[in-house]
Amino acid sequence: MDKIITISRQYGSGGREIGKKIAEHFGIPFYDNELITRAARESGYAETAFENAEKKATNSLLYSIAMGMSAYGSQEAGFSHLSLDDRIYLAQSDIIKKCAEEGPCVIVGRCADYILKDRTDVVHLFVYADLDFRIQRAIQIDGVPREEAESVVIKKDKRRANYYNYHSGEKWGKASNYHMCLNSGFIGIENATQLFIDFLEKA
Repeated sequence: MDKIITISRQYGSGGREIGKKIAEHFGIPFYDNELITRAARESGYAETAFENAEKKATNSLLYSIAMGMSAYGSQEAGFSHLSLDDRIYLAQSDIIKKCAEEGPCVIVGRCADYILKDRTDVVHLFVYADLDFRIQRAIQIDGVPREEAESVVIKKDKRRANYYNYHSGEKWGKASNYHMCLNSGFIGIENATQLFIDFLEKA
């Protein structure tokens, strides 16, 4: 395996689990929360700052206002005018690029597909599933109370979409942004994992 693999996923679809199994199959590094730890260590920001950045993106308009409407401005202007969350995003982007430079790996979430879009050795995957399937996984895997599960699933997806849309200017989950999209609820986690592996071995 000589590719970098990014995985974007709906909450509860099993995308993280699938990513880990793909990394294990190919014997390559797997990055998810590890990105936060490394970015915090190398940037000097607290890990909680990275964890909170995506959590704030509940409402796209309010998020854009809070972030200053325009993210990064011109390079010539420097980054002194950026909000803390924008600086956190840039620090995390640097780590994602470093991970890719170090060799084949699997990177889950955090706009990795957009950050690495100009590389020719990256394969972008998207995992989605029906709401009922994701609600059941939220209850069974993450221990979300049954009465709160639907609200939690919808809210987490909204945050991911707003965070991605704001930072990338693209639409999260849009099929044309990825090389392969699979419905893990329809075909099952194991089958989705194997189909991704088969595809990656030929990519």
